[in-house]
Amino acid sequence: MAAAVAGVLGTLGAALLTQRRADQTKRMELQALASAQREERQYTEQMRRAELAEAARRELIDLRRACYIGFNTAARQYQTAQVNLMHALRSSTDADECREQLEARRLAHRDSYAEAQMILPPGVFSAARDVNQQLNAIYGRLIRLHGQPGTSERELVAFEADIEVSWALLSQLRHAMRHDLGVDQASI
Repeated sequence: MAAAVAGVLGTLGAALLTQRRADQTKRMELQALASAQREERQYTEQMRRAELAEAARRELIDLRRACYIGFNTAARQYQTAQVNLMHALRSSTDADECREQLEARRLAHRDSYAEAQMILPPGVFSAARDVNQQLNAIYGRLIRLHGQPGTSERELVAFEADIEVSWALLSQLRHAMRHDLGVDQASI
């Protein structure tokens, strides 16, 4: 009888141990699956964040590129209008039309500079500020020359030196813009 009780208990115990081991295995499988799903969600979230960051970076570069193009164009047109007025003063022709064009270019440059103040990074903005100051200083002298009858050749020669300085500053600005956009590195 003891042997029969031990056999029945052994059979029941084995069934219980087997069931318990199966439950532990199933629980471990579920934990592993939950852990894998958690890791997958974390990876997906990291990838989503990386994609959003890359999209924001590309958008910022596009915004800078558009600002750079607009500012460079406005500054060059402002400078060209200054040179045109200088030539009109030199040839003693009617400079009023050139003066009106200069004023329109100055206003366009001012608007472009206002946008640049909000978008450009510090290094590029420093170069843009130098260009803006130089062009506005030239503008002030030109307006004074326009208001004076009989502008001297000496004053116009000095003005040409200022134009050369503004060309150099514009060149430095374009280099800073191209460097910021990575254009110079892409061509290497």
